[in-house]
Amino acid sequence: MTDPLIDDVKALLDKDFEDDRILKQILRACQNDEVISNYERNYVKKLVEKHLRKKPESVLPLQVEEKPVIPDVIMPQTQSVSKTQSFQYSSSKTQSKNSKMFLGLGGVILAIIIVATVSFNGVSDVPSNVTTPVVSTSLSIQTDLSSYHKKDLIAINGISNVPGSVNLSIENQNNEIVWAEQLSLKDNGTFSTLAIAGGPGWENSGTYTIKVDNGAETTSNSFSFTT
Repeated sequence: MTDPLIDDVKALLDKDFEDDRILKQILRACQNDEVISNYERNYVKKLVEKHLRKKPESVLPLQVEEKPVIPDVIMPQTQSVSKTQSFQYSSSKTQSKNSKMFLGLGGVILAIIIVATVSFNGVSDVPSNVTTPVVSTSLSIQTDLSSYHKKDLIAINGISNVPGSVNLSIENQNNEIVWAEQLSLKDNGTFSTLAIAGGPGWENSGTYTIKVDNGAETTSNSFSFTT
């Protein structure tokens, strides 16, 4: 189903209202199936109510996708097989010492060959398609640019090894939160969203910090902002 947000953005672009650059960036994100935050949706909603005089679709809260539980991989236990083969030799008074030594040596060599063959067959019974899962221990976040101006669109993306969702926030130089959002992780553990550089708390130029928290750890990055 087509997101009604796309039709609203196209209608605003046709009427040439507000900042076309921001609307084009939001349209590009919709067409590329990227995550559109509630902040951007409300931004478009206000423009639609103001200029198109219609009430757009209500913004639904982001739904957290339930990730399937992956069962633990149980490595099959390989039972070692040992065989014992006894060799009986009939004693005879007429046999010489050299004959007894030759037979004894031949029996030892045969036993070694049998044990080696059984061990090789036992190892080959292990399924070749069983792989050990690799667990990533990284949590990262980054922006598409290192500096922004007022009303610029900030593209945010990152990766988390903890399934579920992450909490994002941006703080100004006074450690005040100027933007926050919760995102659901994709199947590969990545996340992405868009934020507009502007609004309450964005009055001053300086270094702004973007943070991500997955419940187990927190990491951050920074960018410069100019009013």
